[in-house]
Amino acid sequence: MFPIRDHNPSQRTPWVTRALIAVNIAVFLATWPLAGDAHALSQFYGSYALIPARVFAGQGGETFLTSMFLHAGFMHLAGNMLFLWIFGDNLEDEMGHTWFLTFYLAGGLVAGFAHFLSAPASPVPLVGASGAIAAVMGGYLLMFPRAKVDVLFIFVVFFRIFAIPAWIVLGGWFLIQLYNGLGADADLGGVAWWAHAGGFVTGLLMALPLWIRRGGAGWWRRTRGVPQHPEKTYRSGLTSMPQIRRRR
Repeated sequence: MFPIRDHNPSQRTPWVTRALIAVNIAVFLATWPLAGDAHALSQFYGSYALIPARVFAGQGGETFLTSMFLHAGFMHLAGNMLFLWIFGDNLEDEMGHTWFLTFYLAGGLVAGFAHFLSAPASPVPLVGASGAIAAVMGGYLLMFPRAKVDVLFIFVVFFRIFAIPAWIVLGGWFLIQLYNGLGADADLGGVAWWAHAGGFVTGLLMALPLWIRRGGAGWWRRTRGVPQHPEKTYRSGLTSMPQIRRRR
């Protein structure tokens, strides 16, 4: 199950969300030539990726920030940017450009620190914007719990698109991070589950003052838990697939 879009385009142009996506893509393209040189790539990650063991030794504090703009491959980048595009614009619309940028960067920094705490001696480099994007998802969950999110469900060769409330999509995603974080060995690398979980909780907490100023639960009742502008509708359901007939 994979979120592909929401039904709530922002009222104002999400300049910060677009700029963050552009910067991440630009950095990825700039570092793409290193992919064919394992030694150069290792040196680059050694300087700019978040390596907990290096930070534990008192070096590389700046990598909490720089690692947020690096990605390990095209699918890593594409998945992160899709999630940022889906959930970032409405939150930026509600927060304003400057506060949203501060929110995003702070969420990414705390997410990196959560990963560091989970495996302070790990020599495995951490790269990716997913911790900061998890913070955006946490803030989105608090502000717009009933906003519709289209989720692509794939089963073998058949797939459907379902419109599901954000609280189910994002709440389920968070529980998956917790479950895997409790069962994973962070020293072995792979997915930074605790960076995701830490970023998500941080985003929810940072959005809490805004939610309270809007009226808290009363604001939910007034807005029905969705962004307050016209909803965009999509055709969901069974997606046509070519059929291969059996030969006799």
